[in-house]
Amino acid sequence: VQLQASGGGLVQAGGSLRLSCSASGGTFSSYTLGWFRQAPGKEREFVSAIRWSGGGTRYADSVKGRFTISRDFAKNTVFLQMTSLKPEDTAVYYCATTRIVWSEIENHERYYNWGQGTQVTVSS
Repeated sequence: VQLQASGGGLVQAGGSLRLSCSASGGTFSSYTLGWFRQAPGKEREFVSAIRWSGGGTRYADSVKGRFTISRDFAKNTVFLQMTSLKPEDTAVYYCATTRIVWSEIENHERYYNWGQGTQVTVSS
C-alpha cells in the first residue's frame, strides 16, 4: 500500500486545514493509520491515530479538542481536520500505517509504511 498525504499549506493562527491520506495499491483494512509531525530540529511526534476497522481514535494531548481524525471507506482515505491552529503546529505532517497493538501506536518506530509528508505552516 502506498500512502499519499496532501492538504498542507500556509494558514494564520486560529485557522483550519484538512489533511488527507489516501491509499493506492491496497486498502487500509486491518491497519491503524497514524499522523505524525516533525518540526525542524525536533523529533517526530505522534499527533493522532485511527483504527480502520472499528474506528478507535487517539490524540496527542497537544491537539486534543482541536484536531479530529476520521476515515472514509468509499474514498479509502483518512482525514485529519485541524482547527484553531497555532504556530507551534508548524511541521511536516506524515501519515503512516501499522498493525501493532493499540498500546504502542504513539511510537513512530513501530510504523513501517510512510507517506511523503505535507508541510503545514501556521503564521502568528
